[in-house]
Amino acid sequence: MSLSAVHSTLSSLKTCQADIGTGMDIVTDVALDVAETAGTENDAVLKKLEVMMLECAKLDQEINCFVEVVNSVTAEVRNQEPEAMFRLKSLVKEKFTERHGSLSEGELQNHVKLVSFKENVRNALKTVNPEAADNMEEELDEDVAVTQSEVNFTCPLTQVEMVNPMKNKKCNHHYDRDAIMGMIKARQNQKKKLRTSYLRCDR
Repeated sequence: MSLSAVHSTLSSLKTCQADIGTGMDIVTDVALDVAETAGTENDAVLKKLEVMMLECAKLDQEINCFVEVVNSVTAEVRNQEPEAMFRLKSLVKEKFTERHGSLSEGELQNHVKLVSFKENVRNALKTVNPEAADNMEEELDEDVAVTQSEVNFTCPLTQVEMVNPMKNKKCNHHYDRDAIMGMIKARQNQKKKLRTSYLRCDR
């Protein structure tokens, strides 16, 4: 693998990142149109739009993290022996896992476009119904159940370090997304209720 190929891939990622930003702007415009239209059914729509914004912000954050790691690793191997290039992929994977695991939920919630989305929606709601605006702001934050862990956790289902942590908002326990989604589907097929695997937790 040549460094020129790596930089070409990063360039493509940055183009995708620009598209993500455009998509977030479009979602914000749609949310403002919804907020300015009277109707209680709009609350559910706004919540779904915020979840979309959160997912876009998370993807944008991951791309930034990946680009930062790749630039750091390539700078290191550039001055090393040619054999170091063969370890480039494993080094990037290792450092990305470490860097990504250190990202906090606070960093995600402070994404500039996500903050702008919340402020613009709140202001739009205030022009229609000031009381509803306060209630909606609280509900938007509470209804985002999937959170990015501030520290590394071991998934109680797989007993390995979680790659994509998510939190049960009822009991605040954490699981790996793929593991818990697989168990939920299995329980649904068996028509059984899913309970957390933590001891003494009845959620």
